[in-house]
Amino acid sequence: MPKIRPRVNTEELRRKDLISAAIQTIGERGSLDVTVAQIARKAGVSAALAHHYFGGKDQLLLATMRHLLSELGSDLRLALQTAATPRARVSAIIGVNFSASQFAHETIAAWLTFYAHAQQSLEMRRLLRVYARRLHSNLCFALEQLTDKQTAQHIAKGTGALIDGLYIRHALGADAPEAPKAIALVEDYITVQLARLPLNPSRNRH
Repeated sequence: MPKIRPRVNTEELRRKDLISAAIQTIGERGSLDVTVAQIARKAGVSAALAHHYFGGKDQLLLATMRHLLSELGSDLRLALQTAATPRARVSAIIGVNFSASQFAHETIAAWLTFYAHAQQSLEMRRLLRVYARRLHSNLCFALEQLTDKQTAQHIAKGTGALIDGLYIRHALGADAPEAPKAIALVEDYITVQLARLPLNPSRNRH
């Protein structure tokens, strides 16, 4: 009996190709001053087909942002599955943000460009707030098991700012550390903060 092959969703594949091409094109140019035609060319499809799938440049860019957020969320869920302690959860969150897929040059450049464009786009600003809230919430959930709520909030805010700052430095090429050193910097910050601020003795610190 012949083996049944899974049906390939051509439209879904084309959408993924266009989103990947958008990340690469934006990363190469360092701005959103790109056209649907340029992105389509990078993906190996026609501009007409790209418009058919997304309706226009703004919709394609928003889909690209949603894809980046979705990929980050998926990577984090996978990493947290093996995090056995609250401190390990914190390390998992940090590690995912500086993983090979997330800390790739074109991905960082795309994020920096989206941050800049969010000043004019309410929808992009909303998506960036979603990212910031998720990062803060995930960090707080783990940190509150290591210290009191106020301290956890304080450390989470500093950690988020440090991660964003390292992304910006890397995008600008301003003597930015590579992923392992970036992770070490953030880990050191958290270790120092946990050591110097009041801890909740009723929580598990490990």
